[in-house]
Amino acid sequence: MKLLRVGTAGAERPALLDPDGTTLRDLSGLVADVDGPLLADAAALDRIRAAAGAGELPVLDAAGLRIGPPLARVGKVVCIGLNYHDHATETGAATPAEPVVFFKAADTVVGAYDTVLVPRGSRKTDWEVELAVVVGRTARYIGDDEDPMAYVAGYAVAHDVSEREFQIERGGTWDKGKNCETFNPLGPWLVTADEVQDPQALSLKLWVNGELKQHGTTADQIFPVAEVVRYVSRFMTLYPGDVINTGTPAGVALGQPEPKPYLKAGDVVELEIEGLGRQRQELKDA
Repeated sequence: MKLLRVGTAGAERPALLDPDGTTLRDLSGLVADVDGPLLADAAALDRIRAAAGAGELPVLDAAGLRIGPPLARVGKVVCIGLNYHDHATETGAATPAEPVVFFKAADTVVGAYDTVLVPRGSRKTDWEVELAVVVGRTARYIGDDEDPMAYVAGYAVAHDVSEREFQIERGGTWDKGKNCETFNPLGPWLVTADEVQDPQALSLKLWVNGELKQHGTTADQIFPVAEVVRYVSRFMTLYPGDVINTGTPAGVALGQPEPKPYLKAGDVVELEIEGLGRQRQELKDA
């Protein structure tokens, strides 16, 4: 299923995208929202599938309807840095021996088509297309004999917007360059795990002002999704509705020759992951 949330910010309603890729169905008569409790409730998800299959869900008029983040009340956004071989190479970083883990605040999450704000004083706002993993079951200390994928509810496109000067040149950890307002567009949909046959065989692309900047594949991940989920569960408890951004391929502004083409107000970024949908954001000054 492709689950999403539509409506004005703060007043979104749950919806389902039909297999035709264009028709929206209203889920508000069945579930309160698309959130962690729903993803952890197999019976509720089965009711949605049954109602969709029986043609019982009312159609939503999509004209002029905003698509918000596909997940309400995100618990935490765990991010994996330097997780593609080609991205580590382009930035001059050594291949990590273990996953590089950092956080984004849940309030950085916005819709796939919402405005992204260039922070005040920013000179190095950068783009990063990423595969987001959405947790569906509480996970702690996943053992070597367990399947980490059993804890995955689904996947989404994430844009891990980053301010490189704040991240790298201003001291401390990466947090200052990762947590600016609007710095994690998510969606447009949450695609349930049963629709993604192999998360290590997905194409990722990103364009800036129509120019292709990133074109990679999750096959190039240093630490694949299953390993990332297992690893993170050994340092923190993952709950339904938590999100893991799993890193970006080569092609970011940081890795390009001087003058590096960092983002500015007026730029348009578009990004997509095979089978997971497409995002588009116009940048404006904060």
